[in-house]
Amino acid sequence: MKKVYFTSLFLIVFSISNAQKDFQGMAVYESKTSTSDFTSRMQGNKEITPEIQKMIQENMKKMFEKTFILNFDKSASIYKEEEKLEAPGTQGGGRMKMMSNMMGGGGTYYKNVKDKTYTVDKEFMGKEFLVKDSLPKLNWKMESETRMIGGYTCFKATAVQPVSQSDFKNFRLKKKDESKEGEGKKEDTTKKTNFMDEVEIPKEVTITAWYTPEIPVNQGPETYWGLPGLILEVNDGKTTILCSKVVMNAKEKAEIKAPANGKIVTQKGYDETVMKKMEEMREMNQGREGMQIRMGR
Repeated sequence: MKKVYFTSLFLIVFSISNAQKDFQGMAVYESKTSTSDFTSRMQGNKEITPEIQKMIQENMKKMFEKTFILNFDKSASIYKEEEKLEAPGTQGGGRMKMMSNMMGGGGTYYKNVKDKTYTVDKEFMGKEFLVKDSLPKLNWKMESETRMIGGYTCFKATAVQPVSQSDFKNFRLKKKDESKEGEGKKEDTTKKTNFMDEVEIPKEVTITAWYTPEIPVNQGPETYWGLPGLILEVNDGKTTILCSKVVMNAKEKAEIKAPANGKIVTQKGYDETVMKKMEEMREMNQGREGMQIRMGR
């Protein structure tokens, strides 16, 4: 009798273990970043023709509207931009790729929530980097508000997150200095301004996430994790990442493993490298038309 009991117990444990091992899901996310501040400033610039404005807006749409795929299991996930074929004759492919990487595209983002680590491969200025670091710990505030996303009941959670200085999708245009107005001094609107002098990156942003306990994994898009259910939507004020499709336990399993190519650096080390190169570019292009724009006021 005891032998039968232990055999049955072993089979139950084995079955649960096997089910957890085979458990895997895939989620498709649409990421959109607001560029209203840039477009409104550009539209106020009479020196930029409507044709050029249209071209700039189309390029910005490519950089700021992306589709990502998240493959996940109980302990790890990979998050990667969906590859799209460039149209024949597309101009500025290399520059667009660099800007796209800076805006959060390109590479594979691997998260291991069991070890609380992440690895992401990035390309910048022709060099490959492998950023390895501890997952950022967010102090989520659980809210009572709920909503439906794709047929799943989701709960709201908020947190304040420090901003990576190499994540340029968090660019904000600096506000016009109102204190100079009304002093009788007429501002020189024809003055050329270096683009990098017109923007700033905030030190922190408020994150709003919607997660569903119906998919009980500690995962989400990009750097987001730490909630008792898959994060289906997240917003940081400028960027919204919304899940458009979920597939659970498909027959074909994705390989979930960390990328391995590139110079290994910490997130801080990578941020410092990017900001140093951007400052060098800013200084090199001082006085050059190519990196300057006349910002409409």
